[in-house]
Amino acid sequence: MAERRFPRPEIIDRLRLIRTESVGPVAFEHLLDLYGSAGAALAALPDLARKGGRKSLRLPSKAEAEREIAAVEKAGAQLIAKGESDYPPLLAAIEAAPPLITAKGHLHLGRQPAVAMVGARNASAAGQRLAREIAGDLGRAGLVVVSGLARGIDGVAHLAALETGTIAVVAGGIDVVYPPEHAALQARIGEAGLVIAEMPPGTQPQARHFPRRNRLISGLALGVVVVEAALKSGSLITARFALEQGREVMAVPGSPLDPRARGANDLIRQGARLVESGAEVVEALRPMIGPPLTEPSGGDFAKPPMRRPDDAEIDRHRARVLDLLSPVPVPVDELLRQAELTPPVLFTILLELELAGRLLRHAGGRVSLI
Repeated sequence: MAERRFPRPEIIDRLRLIRTESVGPVAFEHLLDLYGSAGAALAALPDLARKGGRKSLRLPSKAEAEREIAAVEKAGAQLIAKGESDYPPLLAAIEAAPPLITAKGHLHLGRQPAVAMVGARNASAAGQRLAREIAGDLGRAGLVVVSGLARGIDGVAHLAALETGTIAVVAGGIDVVYPPEHAALQARIGEAGLVIAEMPPGTQPQARHFPRRNRLISGLALGVVVVEAALKSGSLITARFALEQGREVMAVPGSPLDPRARGANDLIRQGARLVESGAEVVEALRPMIGPPLTEPSGGDFAKPPMRRPDDAEIDRHRARVLDLLSPVPVPVDELLRQAELTPPVLFTILLELELAGRLLRHAGGRVSLI
């Protein structure tokens, strides 16, 4: 596959766009669809925000974007934009994929068939042994092991697959170590495997960052294996994301006397595939394991913009869309049907409201008023 890279000015524009307040991955994609390039979208943002009811919108400067790129490079990593050849294809396929990620290590691992392994931070000795054996078997079968570099099951899985290929997705910046005791492990994965971050360098992980990280863990993999998880474990959030993304969800059963097994056992009751070995995981994923995904080479990087509605058309329908919206999340497709609007008109009105801080996006393509 021919290497595809955006020129540096385009990377700077895309970085400025995604770092703009109120611009998330969905808004980012809609803006590119409407304006054709990140530069054109940046020029349109202040007016869109004003029409949505916001007095002013600050855009990150080129100097700020340059400083972030310099910090990434200082960490021995690089920014990868969705649409470039090094962007993991499975991750690119999920809803609202990150427009830019930071990666350090062997980038080809992101294009290989992968399995995510997650579980309890306070894992039992038996759970750690199982995780070690399953991750080792998966690596020997040619599968990359993805996890979140947390204590317990995550760390064990990474170590077991270090020689065959492992990807660590971190909740903070690429240059931030969490938990601190995994500093050596994160460094080893950066050399022998691949470390991926969505947040800017220097970002200290906070509670709200971990669900975003979990979404990337499942998005990078064909399926997720849960080894020991309490009923309120973050591992179950990863399993839920996997279901939403159409991935296989598997769980290792445990003793009903151990609270650390209740989450995995509950997943099995709800229909997750019961697995007890790496061979069973490979068998479950066999129909999906094939050559690495590729995209046609050649062609222009910039997508042709969709037809942008004029101001008068937007003004005629803005009140109708606001009437249909409420604090209750509603699918965008349902708004299109009830408002009887074309996608460009509705997307533009939703962008205005989102940039003004009045609209919240939810999983499954749903939106609500704040």
